[in-house]
Amino acid sequence: MKTYLVGGAVRDRLLGLPVQDRDYVVVGATPEEMQQAGFKQVGADFPVFLHPVSGEQYALARTERKTGRGYHGFAVSFSPQVTLEQDLQRRDLTINAMAEDAAGQVIDPYGGQADLAAGRLRHVSPAFAEDPVRILRVARFAARFHGLGFVLARETLALMGQMVDAGEVDALVPERVWQEFERALREPDPQRFVSVLRDCGALARVLPELDQLFGVPQPAGPHPEIDTGVHVLMVLEQAACLCDDPQARFAALMHDLGKGTTPPAKWPTHHGHEARGVVLLKGLCARLKVPVAYRELALAVARDHGRAHRALELRPDTLLDVIERSDALRRPQRFAQFLLACEADHRGRTGFEQAPYPQAQRLQLALEAARGVDVASLAQQGLTGEAMRDALRAARTRAIASALPTA
Repeated sequence: MKTYLVGGAVRDRLLGLPVQDRDYVVVGATPEEMQQAGFKQVGADFPVFLHPVSGEQYALARTERKTGRGYHGFAVSFSPQVTLEQDLQRRDLTINAMAEDAAGQVIDPYGGQADLAAGRLRHVSPAFAEDPVRILRVARFAARFHGLGFVLARETLALMGQMVDAGEVDALVPERVWQEFERALREPDPQRFVSVLRDCGALARVLPELDQLFGVPQPAGPHPEIDTGVHVLMVLEQAACLCDDPQARFAALMHDLGKGTTPPAKWPTHHGHEARGVVLLKGLCARLKVPVAYRELALAVARDHGRAHRALELRPDTLLDVIERSDALRRPQRFAQFLLACEADHRGRTGFEQAPYPQAQRLQLALEAARGVDVASLAQQGLTGEAMRDALRAARTRAIASALPTA
């Protein structure tokens, strides 16, 4: 029985990055031997064990054989005869197919160290094509390592395109698509996740609402980048610069979906795209089973980002409309996320990357004024129902008007 540190822990140590999780492969052992050594078995598909002290994962070396479509279509084989090289060969990228023995010696049968040095994301073997989840994972690694100069190998991108053409991506279940998407939103350059999926043709299959934005023009004055698809990638990039919040990043990316359904005869204008975008976004979130917190914030941004951009010219009552529709009075933290996504939209345009966004300060000031209204004093006047609602709204409108600086 021999134990090796594998995967991301080896890769990140060689890159000089913090090692977050440690996974191990055990060669030459049986499940019974692992259990006798005190390991606790978990997982139904193949034996994975938790170390009795550290709780770290130890998996028996295994091989996989394709038996059907999708990422469930595999027969897994594990036995003491499976070698370390055979186990590493089934992994996705060469930089994830390295191991380290107890003495710290790196075992690298597929050129992972050379690809690390070259900044290259390259598949290990043709077996990559057997699992469509790997397309999503590679796009996520592109988002993680873009800042380090990593690029996707041409042959790997070509293989991913062949997988899309063969229909493998169509076998992905929505929950797994969202899982990888949400992870990618947490990476340093989440826009690369989207662009890699588009480069291989997978975006049209898993996120068609986003894919149809590419090639749709916008007015050149406010949008020198012209292309709506390019714009939303720039917006996501700006959101990543402004915050680490995956919910705000998701909302920023999804804010302009409605422009993809504007009739070409009306290009480059997109009147009413906010309402159309809300409909598309609801469908996307339902399909991918997007969590409620992501969904509600994204809907608020899709519906009211245009009004937020006009905050400097809106009347106090209209500012209150934006605040109420965003549920900001009850959820001020979510309103801060809303403003971050709107600022990313404002800055996600060619030449506007460093532009100030005073609209956020004005809306935040309006919210603080509205929240400062003493509801209890109105209730003491005996007001109820519609009268109470009208009086409260009038008081909040007056508070906003008093708090905002005049030109």
